[in-house]
Amino acid sequence: MKQVFILLEKSLLGAPIQFKWQKAQGNYIAVTGADHAVKIFDRHGLKKNEISLQGPCVAMDWDVDGDTLAIIAEKSTCIYLWDGNTNKTSQLDSGMRDQMSFLLWSKVGALLAIGTVKGNLFIYNHQTSRKIPILGKHTKRITCGCWSSENLLALGSEDKIITVSNQEGDTIKQVLLKTELSDMQFSMMRSENRAITTENTISVVVGKKNLFLFNVNCPENSIDLGFQQHYGNVVCYHWFGDGYIMIGFSHGYVVVISTHFQEIGQETFQIRDHKDNLTNIAISQSLNKAASCGDSCIKIHDLSELKEMYAIINLDDENKGLGCMSWTDDGQLLAVATQRGSLHVFLTKLPVLGDTFSTRIAYLTSLLEVTVTNPVEGELPVTVSVEVEPTFIAVGLFHLAVGMNNRAWFYALGDTGVKKLKDMEYLGTVVSMSLNSDYAAVLFEGKVQLHMIESEILDGQEERETRLFPATVDEYRILCHTLTGDFLIYGTDAGVIHYFYIEDWQHVNEYRHTVSVRRIFPDPNGTRLAFIDDKSSGFLYCPVIDTVYEIPNFPPTIKCILWENWSMDKGVFVAYDDDKAYTYVFHKDTIEGSKVILAGGTKVPFSHKPLLLYNGELTCQTQSGKINNIFLSTHGFLNNCTDSKSSELRHILMQTLMLKRFSEAWEVCKLLNETSAWNELGSACLHHMEVEFATRVYRTIRNVGMVMSLEQIKGIEDHNLLAGHLAMFTNDFNLAQDLYLASSCPAAALEMRRDLQHWDSALQLAKCLAPDQISFLSKEYAIQLEFTGDYVNALAHYEKGITGNNKYQEHDEACQAGVAQMSIRMGDIRRGVNQAIKHPSRLLKKDCGAILESMKQFSEAAQLYEKGQYYDKAASVYIRCKNWAKVGELLPHVSSPKVHLQYAKSKEADGRYKEAVVAYKNAKQWDNVIRIYLDHLGNPEKAVSVVRETQSLEGAKMVARFFLQLGDYGSAIQFLVMSKCNNEAFTLAQQHNQMELYADIIGSEDTTNEDYQSIALYFEGEKKHFSAGKFFLLCGQYARALKHFLKCSNTEDNTAIEMAIDTVGQANDESLTNQLIDHLMGESDGMPKDAKYLFRLYMALKQYREAAQTAIIIAREEQSAGNYRNAHDVLFSMYAELRNQKIKIPSEMATNLMILHSYILVKIHVKRGDHLKGARMLIRVSNNISKFPSHIVPILTSTVIECHRAGLKNSAFSFAAMLMRPEYRNKIDIKYRKKIEAMVRRPDTSETEETTTPCPFCEFLLPECELLCPGCKNNLPYCIVTGRHMIKDDWTVCPYCDFPALYSEMRIMLHTEGTCPMCSETLDTAHIKKIADCTLYLKPEAGDH
Repeated sequence: MKQVFILLEKSLLGAPIQFKWQKAQGNYIAVTGADHAVKIFDRHGLKKNEISLQGPCVAMDWDVDGDTLAIIAEKSTCIYLWDGNTNKTSQLDSGMRDQMSFLLWSKVGALLAIGTVKGNLFIYNHQTSRKIPILGKHTKRITCGCWSSENLLALGSEDKIITVSNQEGDTIKQVLLKTELSDMQFSMMRSENRAITTENTISVVVGKKNLFLFNVNCPENSIDLGFQQHYGNVVCYHWFGDGYIMIGFSHGYVVVISTHFQEIGQETFQIRDHKDNLTNIAISQSLNKAASCGDSCIKIHDLSELKEMYAIINLDDENKGLGCMSWTDDGQLLAVATQRGSLHVFLTKLPVLGDTFSTRIAYLTSLLEVTVTNPVEGELPVTVSVEVEPTFIAVGLFHLAVGMNNRAWFYALGDTGVKKLKDMEYLGTVVSMSLNSDYAAVLFEGKVQLHMIESEILDGQEERETRLFPATVDEYRILCHTLTGDFLIYGTDAGVIHYFYIEDWQHVNEYRHTVSVRRIFPDPNGTRLAFIDDKSSGFLYCPVIDTVYEIPNFPPTIKCILWENWSMDKGVFVAYDDDKAYTYVFHKDTIEGSKVILAGGTKVPFSHKPLLLYNGELTCQTQSGKINNIFLSTHGFLNNCTDSKSSELRHILMQTLMLKRFSEAWEVCKLLNETSAWNELGSACLHHMEVEFATRVYRTIRNVGMVMSLEQIKGIEDHNLLAGHLAMFTNDFNLAQDLYLASSCPAAALEMRRDLQHWDSALQLAKCLAPDQISFLSKEYAIQLEFTGDYVNALAHYEKGITGNNKYQEHDEACQAGVAQMSIRMGDIRRGVNQAIKHPSRLLKKDCGAILESMKQFSEAAQLYEKGQYYDKAASVYIRCKNWAKVGELLPHVSSPKVHLQYAKSKEADGRYKEAVVAYKNAKQWDNVIRIYLDHLGNPEKAVSVVRETQSLEGAKMVARFFLQLGDYGSAIQFLVMSKCNNEAFTLAQQHNQMELYADIIGSEDTTNEDYQSIALYFEGEKKHFSAGKFFLLCGQYARALKHFLKCSNTEDNTAIEMAIDTVGQANDESLTNQLIDHLMGESDGMPKDAKYLFRLYMALKQYREAAQTAIIIAREEQSAGNYRNAHDVLFSMYAELRNQKIKIPSEMATNLMILHSYILVKIHVKRGDHLKGARMLIRVSNNISKFPSHIVPILTSTVIECHRAGLKNSAFSFAAMLMRPEYRNKIDIKYRKKIEAMVRRPDTSETEETTTPCPFCEFLLPECELLCPGCKNNLPYCIVTGRHMIKDDWTVCPYCDFPALYSEMRIMLHTEGTCPMCSETLDTAHIKKIADCTLYLKPEAGDH
């Protein structure tokens, strides 16, 4: 709080200090101290007058208007009256001889009440000078009193009586109390009846402890309120608000109580403001503040939020304490007296005066001080001391003006400081003033005077120095005005807004409104003007295009409008009242045209007056002489939004779009990262015709269609055409049509309606814009009407669509087709059918046929189907109308089985079975074909043939029944099985002893286990073990199957044992396996079975190692018996199986197979005449002659002969000598005996040396028929063609058995032999391929297990 002035004790001659502010105006304060004088000061602390008294001042008071000050003093019977208007003092003789003790002016009139020490009363009417003395009102000194708003006078006296009198002094009521009275006030206590608004309650402090509330209307309802002891004595109290009382207590407490009916006397607030003592409290209703003083400080609270401390004023120098305290009625000044005898006056509320020019602000910071600042450009504030307390302020680019009444002072604002220029008087009281860089415009008494601030007029330009508007006196009254850089703009009571162009010194524009224009507010450039008319409605006027827009939702309480000074937000302005600032935006370029929208509202703090709007920040002036910035709620995006929630971000996005802040909206969309947000931004850009930005947005969300559309219209200069396209993109088609029609390309409206299929609108537009398009539009419209079922209008539009121009033949044909269809639907069948027949389209005939068919016009429908070559449909419809002749004609063309079936049924009904059979065949109704063959044509062979071809179950049943009737049970059973009637077939077979036949048939079919079991049980009963076992095996009953197989007779023995082996193999049951092995070994009947069965069993059980051992035994037996080929095949098959199962090959098996294979190769080589190879193989066999016991002599004989032929004389001699042994000699064939004996007698030991070839493992050279390498000790793989060991670079394998062979030898052999020597599979040279890398095959031969 700023201190305005201080009156020290020297000027007042010490304590106690009394003072009274002038009521209403607050321009003066009357002060008295210990001296016999009352001094009157103005509000700046300048002494206005001094009134000398005969004694110390007893009481003083200002009248209700603040015009007259009344004073009473000791030792005087006169009343001093000082007139504030004339500054003169007069004395009024009361006529009372006793000392005056009390004085008080009425609240509502010119009545003055004076009380005396003896209880007498004197009432003086200052207006009429009437004096009314009332003696004996009280018996003792009158100490306190108060007037009500109804001019009732309540008085309190030392006689402890309260009296209530009327303005004539007559006592109306009185009440006696127990202790002394003080501080009496009239007010209104709220009761249940809220309609009572008169001051009905007298409050008075009783005994300094209690507060007594006396109801004038209901004295019996009076209330005596007591308080807590530790509060101390009641110092003073004040009524405020809606029936609340604030009470100050001596111990520093401030308490608020309620007088409402339900809560009378309850404390609603309590605080200890001062620690030691409290001397006074004061309340300003206009300021809505309360103050308490004590402990050398003043504490101020806001009445709307008492808990918050508004301000503290410390008076540390006043160590003796503070005294009484009082506010001016307007709340601007607060005065407090001290115990030391001084008076302090503080400024608590300034007149909120301020003005702006662009971003420069001038505002009142003290009663005689104005501050000029430019917060946007960062200029330092400049303080200007002024000579008078101003009532108006104006600021321009270089000047400041302040003034009051009809006078103004001008100051120049320069870089060097503030310089006073001049003061001017005008012809009337100034209402408002406006400045620009050179001129001042002043409004007074309905006129505006425009004059230069600093006269620098050149010769001949005197008329430009000043001008008065209007030129004639009675033309109109100017109600408002403003000055921009170029224009003087003013509004009149006639509703005319005038633009006066200063440079040309003439009026250039005017706008006539319907009612008076009360306030005008131009934007910084003067190109737009907001104004408020006499009906409190708001409008925006654009003088460039002379257009007015109503401001929507404009509150009638609006006081002023501020335009946005930030250059990027030219269309934004704020309209404010006492509570709220409303943000509006003028959207100049939108697809809907220019308009004003309400963007939102922002609460304005109490006693804040907005002065400047810049980028959403509102600079406000406060009552304390400071400026405060508040942010508009519509500009929340200016804060950091990074951490905002998605709901907040969506609200911020909406704000940015309303304010056209698209760059900020872009950033918000990036934070939201939602397609819906980007679409909102894109739609807003389209609405505001920001094509480039919209393209950027839609490109971001990959809306290719919209981007391409916008790129196509980017270069359009016609505003309406561009707006039409954008309106269409936003789906506002009616608006788009209006814009297109107003553009340079109205045909675009027709194109749009056509694309949207709005045919009604398109046809209306085509009448004016493109008559040649009516036919084509009519056709399209007709198609739509036909689809919706409006056939009448569809027919009419199809007829309109026919052009008759060969150029549009396809279009006309479509219309004629529509006419045909609609005619049929409307019932004009003849016309429709004729049109359809003439028409070249097959599809039309089909469609019309379908329509006729749905209308049950079968004959015409079939005719059209036939004409259209839809023979299936035609035949079907002819059938419906029983026209069989036509059906028969069409049958060769018909492919539909359904039609053939219907025709077949009709022919069957007519007894024409051959034709029926053909039709049934065409319809693929095989059951009916079989039925006709059996029942009517007596051709079972054909029926059987059809059943076998089609596998028809029902047909098979029919054939079975037929054969059953003929007694051919075998055929009947066969067809019953085919028809899945297994139970019937079984029963039939059982009855007629045909079970073997049934079993054969059923065995080849996919049959259930139950059927197999039935057959098995039958054979079991018949003691046919083999068949019973076979069918028990099929149904999975392995134990029973094995039992029957083992019971079979010797004639079936071999097959039965093989079946038993299969049974055990499938069962995988150890007990059954053991049972079969026992049988094979002869445990059950003492007759061991052939080992081959045991081999087969092991193979079936996949016990390959045991099978291998058995195979070796079998092969050995076969060899002993001389069956070398059989032995070879057994070993080979076992070898192959073990290799497939990746089981190690026993060395004995591999060796035996090699020896047997060498023996088999002998025949091949000898047959081909290759005796050397044959001899080498025979040498290998003879070296193992013990394995061939049955043919020792023949083999040795062959060896001797082949060796002799091959030139191996030494080998021939060796084996010949072996034959000469006694056990062999006599067994030699006679024809070779003498020759062999000669070889022995005359030996020839010459021998052809055996060729050496490298080992495939280690490259060691060894004889080509040697199979054990001395170098690496590996058993070498042998060639299945020659028996020699393999060579790396001459490698191939048999593709079937995978045994190796020499590639060159295999090719030579295949020229004469066609099979593999090992596996006997058929081969030719194309099957074998030379293997370059034989590493995979070079594994050491398997050894023993």
